[in-house]
Amino acid sequence: MSEKFTIARFTKDSEHFEILVKPNKALDYRNGKIAGITEVLAAETIYSDANKGTRVAEDELRKAFGTTDTLKIADVILKKGQLQLTTEQRRKMVEDKRKQIIDYISHQAVDPKTNLPHPPMRIENAMEQIRYPIDPYKSIEEQAREIIKLLRPILPLKVEQLQIGVTIPATYAVRAYGAIKAYGAIKREEWRSDGSWYGILEMPAGSYASFLNKLGDVTKGAGEAKVIS
Repeated sequence: MSEKFTIARFTKDSEHFEILVKPNKALDYRNGKIAGITEVLAAETIYSDANKGTRVAEDELRKAFGTTDTLKIADVILKKGQLQLTTEQRRKMVEDKRKQIIDYISHQAVDPKTNLPHPPMRIENAMEQIRYPIDPYKSIEEQAREIIKLLRPILPLKVEQLQIGVTIPATYAVRAYGAIKAYGAIKREEWRSDGSWYGILEMPAGSYASFLNKLGDVTKGAGEAKVIS
């Protein structure tokens, strides 16, 4: 199959259903960037083997999908099936996922000697040594957990959650609240009679340094934070 068109396939009850699609538009459709499926299809035909041009009979389509409407069936195949990627698409998806994993590790883990996060470049260099094969479809969290285990012999990493007690003066409380809650889960909070806010946030240890910077920015240095546990 040339990279001008590619295949999306779906298997149900051991039966295979395939469609020919325009690769970039198919990926956009799957990611919700475009809504019109007719823009995606190279042909409004459901195949059992697109490479051989073998079509699926209408009674088989009705049995599998409850309809013979090609566009409705193609929507299911694209959203629930496997999309064959072009070489360039796969390269870009792998690179994007690699960057997301590095960012995740730098926010979730710290160097146990300093309790500070490793710089992303250090994590990236260590990942090159272990040669972990990034899967563009596998979740960031699952791959990051596997990578952290493999990295530990060459890059000390500690993953832990911190409980942070935070106090924000009344002048900044409302504005700062929206900024800091993105850093973790609020376990307890209290709006005090003087308008100030106190809360306990649980966050990854690797996020603590950037959290302190954000708290300082949004409160002009007036906010307070302390590690409780």
